[in-house]
Amino acid sequence: MNRVVTAAPSASTSAREKLAGAWPRLARGRAGSSLAQTPRVRRGAELGLTVGVGVTVLAALLPLLRVISPGWWALGTLTVVALVLAAGYLARRFAAPAVAVTLVEAAVWLVLLTILFGRSTALLGVIPTPDTFRSVPLLLDSAVQELALGAAPLDAGVPLAFLLISAVGLLAMLIDHVVLSARLPLVAAVGLIAVSLIPAMAVPSDVDVTSFVLLAAGVLFLLRAETRTRESRRLATTATPSGVSAVASGIGAIAVVVAVSATPLLPVAEAQPGAGLGFDSPGNSIDASLELGSDLRQPRDSEVLRLRTDAFTTPYLRVATVSQFTGRRWIPDATAVTPLSDDLDEVIVAENVRVTEYTTSVEIIDLTSQWLPVAYPAVEVTGLDGEWSAMRENRTVVSEDFSSNRQTYDVVTHVPRPTLEQIRAADARLGAAPDETTSVPDRVPGIVGDLAREVTAGTTTDYDALVALQRWFRGGEFEYSLEAPVEEGFDGSGLQAMEKFLQVRSGYCVHFAASFALMARILDMPSRVVVGYLPGTSTGESIDGQTVYSVMSSQLHAWPEVYFEGIGWVPFEATPGRGVPTTFAPASVPLAPDGTDVDPNPTDDSSPAPSPSIVPGQPGGPPLTGSSGSEGTAVNPLPGLAAGLSIALLLAIPALLREARRRTRISAARAGDASAAWRELQDTALDLGIPVPASETPRALGARLVSGYRAPHDAVAELVQSIERASYARGGQRQFGRGPQLADAVLAARAAMLAGANGRHRMVAVAAPRSLVIRPGSVYAGGAVPAPSST
Repeated sequence: MNRVVTAAPSASTSAREKLAGAWPRLARGRAGSSLAQTPRVRRGAELGLTVGVGVTVLAALLPLLRVISPGWWALGTLTVVALVLAAGYLARRFAAPAVAVTLVEAAVWLVLLTILFGRSTALLGVIPTPDTFRSVPLLLDSAVQELALGAAPLDAGVPLAFLLISAVGLLAMLIDHVVLSARLPLVAAVGLIAVSLIPAMAVPSDVDVTSFVLLAAGVLFLLRAETRTRESRRLATTATPSGVSAVASGIGAIAVVVAVSATPLLPVAEAQPGAGLGFDSPGNSIDASLELGSDLRQPRDSEVLRLRTDAFTTPYLRVATVSQFTGRRWIPDATAVTPLSDDLDEVIVAENVRVTEYTTSVEIIDLTSQWLPVAYPAVEVTGLDGEWSAMRENRTVVSEDFSSNRQTYDVVTHVPRPTLEQIRAADARLGAAPDETTSVPDRVPGIVGDLAREVTAGTTTDYDALVALQRWFRGGEFEYSLEAPVEEGFDGSGLQAMEKFLQVRSGYCVHFAASFALMARILDMPSRVVVGYLPGTSTGESIDGQTVYSVMSSQLHAWPEVYFEGIGWVPFEATPGRGVPTTFAPASVPLAPDGTDVDPNPTDDSSPAPSPSIVPGQPGGPPLTGSSGSEGTAVNPLPGLAAGLSIALLLAIPALLREARRRTRISAARAGDASAAWRELQDTALDLGIPVPASETPRALGARLVSGYRAPHDAVAELVQSIERASYARGGQRQFGRGPQLADAVLAARAAMLAGANGRHRMVAVAAPRSLVIRPGSVYAGGAVPAPSST
């Protein structure tokens, strides 16, 4: 004979009232009850969570290595994170309260920072003193300057290392507290993802799939491990597991796969990577290491600067030179500097080589960089605000403390103007010991040298060989493209990218300039690559009789230079359809009235040009138009749809997680689990912003929901009676035979409470449910909101 157990049937009404009155005291005293507090985590699970926190924190920092070069700071960061988390784990082993654990971790963090950076002012080299703390603002200020004005990838000095190590140690403490003390792994996940995005916002680049997958795996591990520790006690006392963590982990894994698949289709961020990392400005900057792909593919084109000149042709403006090539990347030059107030060296050329002086006026509109765009070769720069220095070897202008943004200045250049006969007679040699401008990395693909020798076969002078290379690159065999390199996976300037570029013969300025420079070195000629801007387009305005030109962010450019004895560094233009190819006029051509050379019949390049040029954009060539003076802006219409779908999926994840949890609890309630039904009612209240404090009994909460939030009386009464039976009646954990009533009651209560809430609370409850990160009875669950009106 079947018998349905509901409560103690022989209990009198007075006994029930006594039992109900004793509820608050009993609820507070039942330490093992899931309604009172979360059970203590087992030692093995706690160790796993601690290790998971450390691994996930370090995974979130992996993208930082693309902005800051690995160095001793990375080892220091690893040490500080490991020791801080180990201290927290040991403190928990001795049953220390959460506040004490955090204090122990903070003490270890402070001692380690003192040992690493403040030994000279610390007591016994370990205990910080007032002098130690006074040095912190100076270190932080210097670190901010390094970030704002440094070149990516930065070589971290002591101030920047202090900022990195201290910040990561503090982050490890916070994540450890949120995951192991506050039991809110989802909040920790959001924080870690935000931290991992910072390097990408500072220097946009291709997605680092490895770092993303490691971080996602770490976050899913934390969510799963922490949830299982809270499910363990419940699984021991009930026959039907909730399975929430498994569902959440599955959804998270699907989200990772979708993100990895969809991210390559997303549009490039508008933020500009650059010489200055741009933490202090949202405007344009420049990546001098030849990683220009993201800059050129930005969806929005913006004005960078304006210029005017007394030269016949608007000059290219250089920002930095790049000479050292490791085989994987090009490294910007960092030679000795002298104050710009000192006179720059005069341009030294061979006898009878003509030098002409020109002045170019520049106004920076939106460019935040430690480097200053200048014409070449500069002998004087005036009108700048702040302290600036010059690299004498390449005549670039830099500053450690000031930015190029909003600067207005004049650049005086002395331009060598050899005749065609003079440059053909000159050797492309430095005349000194080999240096980084002549070095060729190991394991250069054979195609590079083979093509260099094949294209230049039959030439008799260095200049003719370089013009042959220039003509070959600018001829019909190559195609200019911003997209093909990315699709083929060689969006860079290393040896592998160069090999692929020469095979498919499609790329943009970086590929052409880097390949030209390496081929010149293979032919025993010193070469380097210059990063800067094309001359721009005419605005139609005129100042002092000089046309004003506007230079856009899409006109960022890279071009090669080769050194000739007695002449200096000579630029070449290898990118098809961009700029003007380098040509020189023979001595027989008469000078124009303004002193510039004019050649009505150019013969040194297959690409037609209205008149010859000495160097790209220098006197003797025509002004550039918008079609030839822009690297281009490519906008793919497909990424918008992919981005929208990906964002929608990410925004839907909280709602999907909450729905999975609700369905699991309803299923458990239908099987008779009163605890699952009551917890669903509590979480519904939390989602709507209704406080669920630990001090409130189920009857008090139920009465408040009925009177203030339109919950149906009968449904709430069913749930209150069921949770009371589950808590006190023998064998009452499962209400056999009453499962359907429990499920119907919680569904009815939820529907009525959602219908009674205002539109904003209802939308937030569905789209961003608070119950995913806040537990009923926690300190975060007690905030009050006004009850809706009963009308």
